[in-house]
Amino acid sequence: MNFRFEKILTHPTFKNHITQIQKNETNRVFCKHDMNHLLSVARIAYIISLEKNYNISRDIIYACALLHDIGRTAEYESGVSHNAAGALIARDILHDCGYDSSEISGITDIISAHNHSNDVENSSALEEIICSADRLSRNCFDCSAYELCNWTEARKNTTLVY
Repeated sequence: MNFRFEKILTHPTFKNHITQIQKNETNRVFCKHDMNHLLSVARIAYIISLEKNYNISRDIIYACALLHDIGRTAEYESGVSHNAAGALIARDILHDCGYDSSEISGITDIISAHNHSNDVENSSALEEIICSADRLSRNCFDCSAYELCNWTEARKNTTLVY
């Protein structure tokens, strides 16, 4: 079975941004936003969706997860929010990979909003699982930068929706 999200992985714009993110994060002591992270978020989000019977397609979940941090280069280079930049970058990638305008709108809304807020009551199921999977993908307990990281405090004060 072919999934549209597989086209994202080979899309030139996606590959270029992932390469740039890796270069920008070469000396980063905190978690990186590499393919391991993106695929972990995708897999965890899909598992959560299955367990909660959300009936969200794998294509949509994986597209959100693979593209949720694609704007990191813009953030590193110009200070623009990676959420806003990522939504703009994702729009063209998703179009080229065969997603329709409704799907693109929904996915880019999630990318724009994945701010890890505690306000899950007002979140869509897809936003909930992407934010939860993003948090769950991090092995903070095993990180040498644990005490320096903002995620440490965020995780202490957040109940994960899993």
